[in-house]
Amino acid sequence: MATETVAKPRTSARVHVQKFGTFLSGMIMPNIGAFIAWGIITALFIEKGWLPVPQLGGFGETGGKPNIGLVGPMITYLLPLLIGYTGGKMVYDVRGGVVGAIGTMGVIVGAGIPMFIGAMIMGPLGGWTMKKIDSIWDGKIRPGFEMLVNNFSAGIWGALLALLGFYGISPLVTAFSEAAGRFVEFLVQNGLLPLTSIFIEPAKVLFLNNAINHGVLTPLGVQQSLEQGKSILFLLEANPGPGLGLLLAYTFFGRGAAKASAPGAALIQFLGGIHEIYFPYVLMRPLLILGTIAGGMTGIATLAITNSGLVAPAAPGSIFAVLAQTSRDSYFGVILSVVLAATVSFLVSSVILRTTKHSDEADLGDATARMEAMKGKKSSVASTLTGAGTAGAAGRGGVGVLAGPVRNIVFACDAGMGSSAMGASVLRNKIKAAGFPDVKVTNASIANLSDTYDVVVTHQDLTERAKPVTSSAMHYSVDNFMNSPRYDEIVELVRESNTEGAAATEGPDAGAGTPGGASASGPAMAAASDAGTTRGAHAANAPADAAPAAGANGSAEILARESVVLTGSATTRDAAIDEAGRLLLARGAVDEGYIAAMHEREESVSTYMGSFLAIPHGTNAAKDHIRKSAVSVIRYPEGIDWNGKQVKFVVGVAGINNEHLHILSSIAKVFTNKEQVARLEAATTEDEVLELFGKVNA
Repeated sequence: MATETVAKPRTSARVHVQKFGTFLSGMIMPNIGAFIAWGIITALFIEKGWLPVPQLGGFGETGGKPNIGLVGPMITYLLPLLIGYTGGKMVYDVRGGVVGAIGTMGVIVGAGIPMFIGAMIMGPLGGWTMKKIDSIWDGKIRPGFEMLVNNFSAGIWGALLALLGFYGISPLVTAFSEAAGRFVEFLVQNGLLPLTSIFIEPAKVLFLNNAINHGVLTPLGVQQSLEQGKSILFLLEANPGPGLGLLLAYTFFGRGAAKASAPGAALIQFLGGIHEIYFPYVLMRPLLILGTIAGGMTGIATLAITNSGLVAPAAPGSIFAVLAQTSRDSYFGVILSVVLAATVSFLVSSVILRTTKHSDEADLGDATARMEAMKGKKSSVASTLTGAGTAGAAGRGGVGVLAGPVRNIVFACDAGMGSSAMGASVLRNKIKAAGFPDVKVTNASIANLSDTYDVVVTHQDLTERAKPVTSSAMHYSVDNFMNSPRYDEIVELVRESNTEGAAATEGPDAGAGTPGGASASGPAMAAASDAGTTRGAHAANAPADAAPAAGANGSAEILARESVVLTGSATTRDAAIDEAGRLLLARGAVDEGYIAAMHEREESVSTYMGSFLAIPHGTNAAKDHIRKSAVSVIRYPEGIDWNGKQVKFVVGVAGINNEHLHILSSIAKVFTNKEQVARLEAATTEDEVLELFGKVNA
């Protein structure tokens, strides 16, 4: 019988360019603060700056020696190295970042000019190649030699990459930069630079601008700014005038939801610099792209005629950011370019709105959805256009705006195995105690997040990693997993949003979300969480509480007596991690590689939970080193230093398929109850510890 072949869906060229642009942007955007710092120093201290200082601006001589200053070294070394490190880290965490930065140094020294393009090549190349090299001997290194192998392999390969950058990549990038610079100069001298708006403005609406802006314009603009003190290239894409003009045209001549939302969108776009907020308006009326193109061309022509520019990138494209980076001699030209760009865009867009049909303006929500589809994720400003959100949720916690009741909350950490499970259990108990048992509280690794959650809770060191993939959610950062005050804020958010939305809930459970009591902690919270947590929807929504008892699936017990140590021998954090890991190893739950991953996880983000508790566990990538679920518990009566915090209890965690979550739930209940913690400190036998943690034998 013939077999059917299912063709894989083909990814469009636009999507590939989008992804490439997003990757480039990911290297530049985290370092925009450094670009701004360099721009401020340049604007103030160079010879033509506001406050010329030879030693800082890098001009003149001191003691017969030329002043180096800050401007040159920052742009030549600091910024490319930051980009190279960021690019390597994006591919292979800190290890990849370090190797990427080493390789970038070779390109910098070989070229002698700002090597942003070289950094965007060497950073990811260093991270990717280091990752491939590490995979060769993954799990094959003898115990005790991991650090030796890791350090020398990174050092040797980094040195080789630096040589490759110096002799191989540097000449190629230099030639490309010079050719691109000559092309831009040709456009300027022949008055053709305004024509770039024909490509840039449509690219913005299609989310293709990052590849152009961060891949070409910013590197060339920085080189031009270093030589001339300013660059017109920084404003080719960032000028807020064209978008402002379009939104003003909708304000006066639009209809329906588009007209009503345009004034607010104009403020966000012009003052906040969030240009994507006007993209749906163009998608509703594709002909309006002519208005933004005309505005962009006018702005660029004005800058060229007045010989104006910025000293550094303006990000985001807010009028405040633009003015902050404007060269001392360019304020008139820059302001005029924004005003004229907005005026021309307004006039052209107004004519189009007045002379064409308005029937499509009722589809602002559809246009916003199309914009999000092209972007590949939900827009953090889309609710401003569609009117979504609740007053009670506004301004809380972070990125998104609630569009209705809180239904699902995720607590995310690096591995999704220990810290997040504990935090989720504590938060779940608080929400249930407040009377909202139907709110789903789960845990996940950051790598497995999607933009489908109402609220995302992360450790403060991980929030920035979670935001890009959950941009429409409310974000809360915590530094204490066990008793963070942010949990009470989340409970209050749930109470406000779910009370307001309860009337709209359909079905026999419509009243389940109404408040049933105040936010509780300690014994009340622990007791409340015991009632009904494994019935109906609760079982699906609360994996930690609903997990089967240890051994229920026929496997060995998760927490065994031999894995409980009442007096640990370790005196340092690393030794305690080793001790907890060795107990897991002795149970046959993990291999040696998992212990190394526990240390790697600790270096990334601390597993200190508060209440004298730490729960070291491996990284997300270390799950292959786990053979079965197990938990170890070690008490240190005198306490040990854990990154400046005192820890008396160390719980080692290795879990498969969430089998360990009921133990973590029990641990969470104990450590949010001062009386239970006191009992744990006073325990004299392993059985007392097992009883406190609600351990069930296989």
